[in-house]
Amino acid sequence: MQIKTGLTMLILGLCWSALSGCSPAALLARTTLPVQTPAADTLADKMLVFQRASGGWPKAINDKAIDYKKPLTEAERLQIQKDSLANDATIDNQATTRELTHLIKAYQATQNPRYLQAVEKGIAYLLNGQYENGGWPQFFPNPKGYQNHITFNDGAMVRTLNILKQVAEGKQGFERVDKKWAPLAQKAVAKGVDCILKTQILRNGQRTGWCQQYDHVTLQPAKARAYELPSNSGQETVGVALFLMSLDQPSAEVQEAVVAAVKWLEEVKIPGWAYQRIDDPSQPTKKDAVLVADSASTVWARYYDLDTNRPFFCGRDGIKKNTLAEIENERRVGYAWYGPWAEKLLAKDFPKWAAKWKP
Repeated sequence: MQIKTGLTMLILGLCWSALSGCSPAALLARTTLPVQTPAADTLADKMLVFQRASGGWPKAINDKAIDYKKPLTEAERLQIQKDSLANDATIDNQATTRELTHLIKAYQATQNPRYLQAVEKGIAYLLNGQYENGGWPQFFPNPKGYQNHITFNDGAMVRTLNILKQVAEGKQGFERVDKKWAPLAQKAVAKGVDCILKTQILRNGQRTGWCQQYDHVTLQPAKARAYELPSNSGQETVGVALFLMSLDQPSAEVQEAVVAAVKWLEEVKIPGWAYQRIDDPSQPTKKDAVLVADSASTVWARYYDLDTNRPFFCGRDGIKKNTLAEIENERRVGYAWYGPWAEKLLAKDFPKWAAKWKP
């Protein structure tokens, strides 16, 4: 009975199709469900194009910073993919950590497996790039010159540790990655914390802050570009301290390091001044950078001398200067020499942390 009914319905359907001027094939096409394809994220798709074979991402192509919002032609896409073996992947200027953060969110939103694969490849890149002493070079593989240095500059190592900390803890979307990555990331974070503690600068036997970069063998403050001399850094110290404060169950040594760093930042703060970039037609760049009196503002210098604890400045000649006005205009306006970097740390973040953990 069911077979006859089925045949009857099919015949009626074919007859209806013929009468309506529509072929059975066309009718089937109309009723067939569309093939499901993974959802896409435009920025994430571009990030996949730029990912290197090593698993990391470059910060620039042909000396031009990568802008994922910029349209990408087919010819550009093919050329970028052709260069996938280039050794230009880095953790500098938010490269790699920026992409991993976006891609894991894109995967959460779309369930596109290509994004998760790229994330896991990026995690492997970060793990492979870590020195045995716990630090990371600025570029890898095959870093050259100061790229070999353990790099705190502009938050490079701290951003890397934050990503791996999220992987280890299964947070911020990274709970979606293969479980094998968590213990590896946890080990890498522990080594990174050990490196941070070993590189905290001692002055007169007291812990202070951190330099922008360190020799990857001796763990001593090191020079990078001509104007980036060994120093105690007002900006980088804040980022490192905040990372240490994010650790669960911080050891006594971590607590000591945080307290000492905050004490040093209090000692070297410059109250009553603000750092401003101003228009100045008399200068080669038509701009200038100056300190102006401001009773409501406090700033910190980017560089403090390791011996005297006083701010210093340096142009492309590599010679220390005592005042910002002594270096060339191009460097005055082209670098962050002062900033209110520790303001929130001292006013809000540290008091809250200290109430829970301060020894």
